[in-house]
Amino acid sequence: MAVIVKYVVERNGEEKMTFTSKAEADAYDKMLDMADELFTLLGNSEAVSDESQREELSLFLAQHREEVLYALGAKRKPTPKAAKKAESKAEPSKDSDEEAA
Repeated sequence: MAVIVKYVVERNGEEKMTFTSKAEADAYDKMLDMADELFTLLGNSEAVSDESQREELSLFLAQHREEVLYALGAKRKPTPKAAKKAESKAEPSKDSDEEAA
């Protein structure tokens, strides 16, 4: 028999998502916190009066946090050289895959 650890993100007594990693569960919970704050902020605006649209927009903005920060100028976009370096670290090279086989 296997023991499986699951991390459940719950909001207002409702199960939102289940993860096998605590870090992923924490990140998702943080994203939902941001969406809640954005929902409140958007409620102060007359631009989005429909509650379901406000909820959708706040969730979208929270899910695209990095791009929002770039757009607001709060964070700089990585340079192409730095982005390429980060990609190469994240993806194993094809040569190492072939050697392992």
